[in-house]
Amino acid sequence: MPAGVCGCCGPLRPRYKRLVDNIFPEDPKDGLSKSDMEKLTFYAVSAPEKLDRIGAYLADRLSRDVVRHRYGYVVIAMEALDQLLMACHSQSIKPFVESFLHMVAKLLESREPDLQVLGTNSFVKFANIEEDTPSYHRRYDFFVSQFSAMCHSTHEDPETRTRIRVAGIKGLQGVVRKTVNDELQAIIWEPQHMDKLIPSMLFNMQDADDLDRAGHPSTPSGSVQDGEENPAALAENCFRELLGRAAYGNMKNAVRPVLVHLDNHHLWDPNEFAVSCFRIVMFSIQAQHSHHVIQQVLTHLDGNNKSTPRVRAGIVQVLLETVAIAAKGSVGPTVLEVFNTLLKHLRMSVDLELGDGSRRNSSSSVSSVRGRESDERIVQNAIIQTIGFFGGNLPDYQRAEVMMFIMGKVPVYGTPCHTLDTVKIGPQGTKRIQTMLLSSLIMVTSGFKSKSMSAALPPPFLDPLFSISLMEDSELRQLVLEILHNIIDRHDNRAKLRGIRIIPNVAALKIKREKISKQDVAFMKKHGQQLYRHVYLGCKEEDNVHKNFELLFTTLAVLTIELANEEVVIDLIRLAHALQEMALNNEENMPMFIRCGIMALVAAYLNFLSQMIANPPFCQHVSKVIELRNMDAPYLLPEHIFRDKCPLPDSLDKDDKQLYFQTADMAECLAGPGYNVERLSIPYIPQVTDEDRLTRRKSFVDTISLQVDIMSSSLPDKQSELAEEITFETLKKAIDTTGLEEQEREKRRQVMEKFQKAPFEEIAAHCESKANMLHDRLAQIFELTIRPPPSPSGVVSISAGHTQHPSVPVYEMKFPDLCVY
Repeated sequence: MPAGVCGCCGPLRPRYKRLVDNIFPEDPKDGLSKSDMEKLTFYAVSAPEKLDRIGAYLADRLSRDVVRHRYGYVVIAMEALDQLLMACHSQSIKPFVESFLHMVAKLLESREPDLQVLGTNSFVKFANIEEDTPSYHRRYDFFVSQFSAMCHSTHEDPETRTRIRVAGIKGLQGVVRKTVNDELQAIIWEPQHMDKLIPSMLFNMQDADDLDRAGHPSTPSGSVQDGEENPAALAENCFRELLGRAAYGNMKNAVRPVLVHLDNHHLWDPNEFAVSCFRIVMFSIQAQHSHHVIQQVLTHLDGNNKSTPRVRAGIVQVLLETVAIAAKGSVGPTVLEVFNTLLKHLRMSVDLELGDGSRRNSSSSVSSVRGRESDERIVQNAIIQTIGFFGGNLPDYQRAEVMMFIMGKVPVYGTPCHTLDTVKIGPQGTKRIQTMLLSSLIMVTSGFKSKSMSAALPPPFLDPLFSISLMEDSELRQLVLEILHNIIDRHDNRAKLRGIRIIPNVAALKIKREKISKQDVAFMKKHGQQLYRHVYLGCKEEDNVHKNFELLFTTLAVLTIELANEEVVIDLIRLAHALQEMALNNEENMPMFIRCGIMALVAAYLNFLSQMIANPPFCQHVSKVIELRNMDAPYLLPEHIFRDKCPLPDSLDKDDKQLYFQTADMAECLAGPGYNVERLSIPYIPQVTDEDRLTRRKSFVDTISLQVDIMSSSLPDKQSELAEEITFETLKKAIDTTGLEEQEREKRRQVMEKFQKAPFEEIAAHCESKANMLHDRLAQIFELTIRPPPSPSGVVSISAGHTQHPSVPVYEMKFPDLCVY
């Protein structure tokens, strides 16, 4: 009876259990029974409501086999689960998936590498299945943690370690694919998960770089790994895929772990891996999200303001790579913020460098202080490169705004500078910041093409730029001239004009030019005198070197090509003649090298100008003077004076007029239609402005005395002003005679000497009397010219002690025709 009972209980077992048991052979080496597996699959497809029970039963068997170390049956169970997953796509598969994931978790928890790899492969197959409906309750927290731990495997055997790491990366890739497209699985982008995903990928990418840098192969000896089995390549692909799927709201959580990983592993110095990581980031994310990455790097740079210089330099260089990629695309509202942050760190770097320099004497290690200073220079150069490269790759309309922004940060004496306080850093730090910001402006303006000069050089940009050009520092003046060249030279002719020289045939240079536009004509009428003034003053600086004269020659040549019409040509000739007279008269006791350099500059420029305007008589006159100089005074030509160890004369002979360009001869050559040669007889005198005060020039007293002298000479006597009638001929006569008489020069010299040597109280009293005289004369002029309108009241009024004219009746008043109808 007991035997009969046992015999009848076997067939009473549920059919799904019998089908599951049948797929397991007696010897696990025989593998999965294919015929029995087909029966189980057919049963699962026919009765999908049994899938959850099939999965639970398979899970129980697999758990027992794992505990008993019957790994052959474990492999058969997982193979059966995989086939069931691939075959069944219905609503009832949800409970079955839970059993499947539970079994995968069991395998991952084991310490056997083969079981971990087996479980990972099954999970990857599951991740590639597209489910019809989303899952509301399924979570992958365990799998993220376990796969991340596998990515950091430290197994003793290199091959096994590589297998585990590859399996971990594939598992993370499966988690990403399974979750990023599911709106209900946005939890994967939360910080606690991204802090595990991103470092795991970077760790494997970094490990391969470290091996390559050390000269060791990244694969075991005798084995070759393809892209699927190489942890570094697989991790990079997974990293790119993850970033490519990141939405705007997830960018912060995706980028922050990268920065943290680079900090934790000290990968900013050297920063090759950091640069490669962010290149991958910038090329993987969507273009419209680029500015978010830049914002993250800027914030990280702010957070590392107390780090070592090399770390800060590494972060700035990474920022350079990011902006280089993002500059051509959408950079959003962070354009000015990038420059503002970089300028702030530039100031901090200068502060740190100068602070270390001031403590050098008290420091115990001089070499360490010098090393830190050189490291700070690396930071500063990286910042300048970033500013220049980013600005140089922006569209022209944004580049103009950046130029204005940077110029607003350049410290200029006498002008407010709210961001860069120059009091604490002193003159040396101020000069350093000026030099670096102007260098970055050179990079920003390189390739800048503006249709009109008024848009490229507005007064808020031009005025501080010219103020810097008057400073007593040849390097700063050179930078200013190079910035002007970048902006004014719109046809890239500078390379053809490189080097100050007598050009024998200008036509052979094939200079590109266009007809000057009306906007540029208006610009020269408004700002031309300002340009001429700064060229004039820049020529007589005592610290000028060969490069200064080269850049001044290029400036005059570019002005001639881009902005010169007939009126501007006359002004430029007047300027050249004024430079020649300044060098000859030498009222400011300039060194002989500077005087000869100015003469050479005038010769080179007039030779260029005469050929550009294609005036044969003018060309002959210039060529004749140059030939005579070549024979009798070669030190007045650029090919000789700027040569090493060129002998200098003791003085310049004013009487030998054949060696100099004469105004009368040039006026005779230019006589004819087009040129107003009468203006050549008017000597050029630079305008008087407040820029000398702003730039702390030595010629401050001279300029103010010249201003007072002109003021006093322009005030006529009271009696003559009231009696003399001012006509056009009178004005023309006054203009024609200004500055031509020797008495005027002597008077000016006396006034300059007085202001240089007289006591301050005497100068103040003199200026006060002149100012009072000016106010009295203006009051007299206003009294004579401004009268109140006639009043029909017929009442005589007295105002301010002066009797007004009697009023006129209404019927006698004369109204304009437009007021009468």
